Amino acid sequence: MRALAAILVVSCPLAVAAEDWPWWRGPNHNGISAETDWRDNWPKDGPPVLWRASLGTGFCTVSVSGGRLFTMGNKDDTDTVHCLDVATGKPVWQHSYPSPTDPNLFEGGPTATPTVDGDRVYTISRQGDLFCFDAATGKIVWTQNVIKETKQRVPTWGLAGSPLVHRNLLLLNLGDAGVALDKLTGKIVWNSEVKDPGYSTPVPFQRDGKSFAVVSCEDAYVAVNIESGKELWRVEWPTNYGVNAADPIVRDDQLFLSSGYNKGCALFKTGDGNATAVWQNKVLRNQINSSVLVDGFLYGIDGDTASRTRMRCVDFKTGATRWEEESVGCGSLMAAGGRLIILSDRGELVIAKASPEKFQSLARAKVLDGKCWTVPVLANGRIYCRNADGELVCLDVRK
Repeated sequence: MRALAAILVVSCPLAVAAEDWPWWRGPNHNGISAETDWRDNWPKDGPPVLWRASLGTGFCTVSVSGGRLFTMGNKDDTDTVHCLDVATGKPVWQHSYPSPTDPNLFEGGPTATPTVDGDRVYTISRQGDLFCFDAATGKIVWTQNVIKETKQRVPTWGLAGSPLVHRNLLLLNLGDAGVALDKLTGKIVWNSEVKDPGYSTPVPFQRDGKSFAVVSCEDAYVAVNIESGKELWRVEWPTNYGVNAADPIVRDDQLFLSSGYNKGCALFKTGDGNATAVWQNKVLRNQINSSVLVDGFLYGIDGDTASRTRMRCVDFKTGATRWEEESVGCGSLMAAGGRLIILSDRGELVIAKASPEKFQSLARAKVLDGKCWTVPVLANGRIYCRNADGELVCLDVRK
């Protein structure tokens, strides 16, 4: 295979407004928003609360597109897909179907985030119930249980990777190296070897004029041609319990991986079907949530849910730690406008500078009670935060 030399270009199915957040990790699939005109100079008790909603148990975050918000929750062994008005929080439509809450060392409920593609929205349950809805009305365009259709396996903690749309295809993190479907009909286009998948979402990139995505399985991260399913390269990455949950970060011909349960992280240079480690250590162990890369520095949560955790800033080139901060616990984060938007595991919303010099908090406010492992989302001047019980709060940070 040819050397990987082209600069990363994200494969988006359509143009989206910079302020919208239509799928997991945002328009560029990297946890970074282009939004800059939002404020962090809050009143003492935090930013104004526009509305709250009760979704049911779950850990998926929100997608925002065209004035609508999409997310999921579970109550009484029933999953519900929620479409809410972003201005009021009032339901636009809902769809419910039987699905086990399935607590397993955590509360359970859906974990994959809805994916909006134009006038369609795609959702998947932990047991493989896959839906294509009309985004405006909630009418089912097509549905299937993708596990039954592909003969793939559900991993220990259920399916967690969100659907990725690429042109006419819907790519799912299933099996050894993914599964692709026709997004209009749900027909299987290609399948991979049967294997427990990882819990990450496919991350797209382009190289030499072709479109690829990195998917995870229980013991590796694999780059595949989205159109054909043909493997480009594979990085063996075995972890305890088969938990590869954090999305990889791809920059040029470099690949950053991080997993929890004391696995650690590494930067690889990939090319000609192989991967060479540039550095590898245990300074970032992303068990649940992914890191973000801002101006050459990684920001993420190190540690496992059952042990000591801290947020760290790490030099992308060298793997050296620049600073660490323990106040956010097993939280999550995204970035926007040179700032980090962090939700602590105890429901404290923190805004900090995205700077390698030191951790500098710009604002803090307690916005939720209970366990908070779900990534906050900034979209159109509003920050959305969720807890495990399914309480969703919309906060106004418009200037």
